[in-house]
Amino acid sequence: MKTIELAKFGPVIPVIVIDRVEDAVPVASSLIEGGIKVLEVTLRSNCALQVIEEIAKKVPEAIIGAGTIRTQADCTNAKLAGSQFAVSPGYTRDIGQTCKDIDLPLLPGVSTGTEVMKANADGFSFLKLFPAVAVGGINLLKGFSGPFADISFCPTGGITIQTAKDFLSLPNVPVCGGTWLTPKDLIQNKRAICVMVETDKEWVQATVALCQFLMKEHVDLFQLDELRYRFLARAKNEGVQVPLEDFLVIVGQILT
Repeated sequence: MKTIELAKFGPVIPVIVIDRVEDAVPVASSLIEGGIKVLEVTLRSNCALQVIEEIAKKVPEAIIGAGTIRTQADCTNAKLAGSQFAVSPGYTRDIGQTCKDIDLPLLPGVSTGTEVMKANADGFSFLKLFPAVAVGGINLLKGFSGPFADISFCPTGGITIQTAKDFLSLPNVPVCGGTWLTPKDLIQNKRAICVMVETDKEWVQATVALCQFLMKEHVDLFQLDELRYRFLARAKNEGVQVPLEDFLVIVGQILT
């Protein structure tokens, strides 16, 4: 698999931080049920490799990858845990070569033209712009489109549900990364929020996934129906760009 192929599964790759192994399967399952197959679990917690292993074994429909790859050992450990791809915040030739040697597709991070050229010289033409907003965001990507017309980017870092569509409208951005799909505080409370930004169908899938997950954990059927009705009515009336904050207010009103 080439990392550019990840974009065909949807416009957003959720960037996930999980601090407890027991949250791995519920979070992954809820995202899968919402139509999101590509999951990036970052190596920012002590149990991250165990989380990846759990998802790889118990949620086989998921295309699971390891994020925050910083060393050659990270590459090897991610592969052994079951990762199907890797994402790094920056790029070194050692990481690039190790991933090639062990057949682990890499999405390398870049933030400058020089880094783009170094990664591209080593054979990488789909790159992660990170931290996207901090290093120039949309204007930088527009600037890159001239000299790097043959390179595509997955901007990650600082992107919100409100700004994702602006990034995705750029011709060199087939997909972007975001943490808003799985807010860390909600995962810790065993409530995974699954929100898409593209089509009515994806909104319905995301809502159904959320409802199914909440039903398992917290919410009875009456509340479930109320949540689905209120959220879909809001999406229909205002289009698919319902702000995440508003959605969380609806969820909070029903759960409290």
